[in-house]
Amino acid sequence: MQEAVAVLDIGKSNAKLALLDLDTREILAIRTRKNAVLPGPPFPHFDVDGIWAWFLEGLAEFSEKAEISVISTTTHGAAIAVLGRDGLALPVLDYEFAGPDEFADDYRKARGEFSEILSPDLPGGLNAGRQLFWMARRFPDEFASAEAIVPYPQYWVWRLTGKRVAEATSFGAHSDLWNGRGQTYSRLAVEQGWSKLFPPRAAPWDTVGNVLPEIVEATGLSKDCRVVAGIHDSNASLLPHILARPLPFTVISTGTWMISFAAGGSLDHLHPERGGLAYADAFARPVPSAMSMAGREFELLTEAKATEPSEADIASVIERRIMALPAFVAGNGPFGHRKGGWSVDAATLSPGERTAAASLYVALVAETCLTLTGAQGPVLIEGPFAKNRLFLAALAARVDRPVIGRPDATGTTEGAALLADGPDHPHAAAPDPEPTPPLGGAFSAYAALWKASAEA
Repeated sequence: MQEAVAVLDIGKSNAKLALLDLDTREILAIRTRKNAVLPGPPFPHFDVDGIWAWFLEGLAEFSEKAEISVISTTTHGAAIAVLGRDGLALPVLDYEFAGPDEFADDYRKARGEFSEILSPDLPGGLNAGRQLFWMARRFPDEFASAEAIVPYPQYWVWRLTGKRVAEATSFGAHSDLWNGRGQTYSRLAVEQGWSKLFPPRAAPWDTVGNVLPEIVEATGLSKDCRVVAGIHDSNASLLPHILARPLPFTVISTGTWMISFAAGGSLDHLHPERGGLAYADAFARPVPSAMSMAGREFELLTEAKATEPSEADIASVIERRIMALPAFVAGNGPFGHRKGGWSVDAATLSPGERTAAASLYVALVAETCLTLTGAQGPVLIEGPFAKNRLFLAALAARVDRPVIGRPDATGTTEGAALLADGPDHPHAAAPDPEPTPPLGGAFSAYAALWKASAEA
């Protein structure tokens, strides 16, 4: 039976379990489910027990297809687990819940300067530090029972192995808990006493341990199946490139969130009020970046009914100046201070026209993010928007370097699978497709008008 790596990949909207050949990284099987949010009590939180049951079912199913020798975990950022003696001391909070804003003024005084944490001040629970600050005050008894605080990928590692570790990429994902330049925990984490609860740090590819005996029994996995420490999902998309490409280059990881990584760029020109921040890469090095919830905006703009626009749809949108003007999710991205709207009555638009306008919108937001991070080199698109031809062509028209949609729309899964070998294993990235030809015609004038309106 062939050897394989299983990757648990939890995005904000969906959870995915993928089985990949250990040598070729060919995807052998995938199963998915919605990433449900339970309403509470005590607050909206992720359905970790539902995911766990589904995860074990998937491992049992996949164990019949291949010999799973490694399990790797990757999840969205802005989720953190407070562990007590026997499990969660408090549920894993849904970061879109506004509850942590209750103590926002006090938190802002405590969180530290952007120059230290390289993390913007974000609403709700998007800064993990704000979640902890709120929980400690709103649920003091439960929080006081905490024995460890771990990022979300390492929560699943704990459930698989019973061992607690920490890892830099999730702490470095706008958590306020990480000093990016110093590659250590922030003053906030130390002064609040939280850093004492962070377990020992591991690199994403370090083996934490083997799966627990009860998991072997439930799934049919080998008792020798090992579990690596795991990685933040956008950093998983970045990993294959930093292992194989010369600097500088840019990776745009797309999904619910659109994260732009300017690898090899400068930290000196980031705008925290416009989505600018630095992530920590798999080696804990800071990477200038920008974040926007453009995938969620695309879903809103298309009413979750996106369709392939025809040439006539695209021409109609550009010639009639049909525009979605930012922003449609408040408080994030380069235009989070603006309230979005359509330039026309959107009810009159066909699904193709709405999709065309939404694709152009996301491309123009992406261009803004690239400008704000000082991005250089080829622009590599990972995730669902790598298949959106209009998005790629529009972005290619706005930058003076290649825009390449990577053919594997599961970039996070591919990157997380690399953790099975570690950074020293020879790695040849799949060859890039040809760069996307830029969108021509009247799009240049359309984009100029959009930008002037959005920046007004």
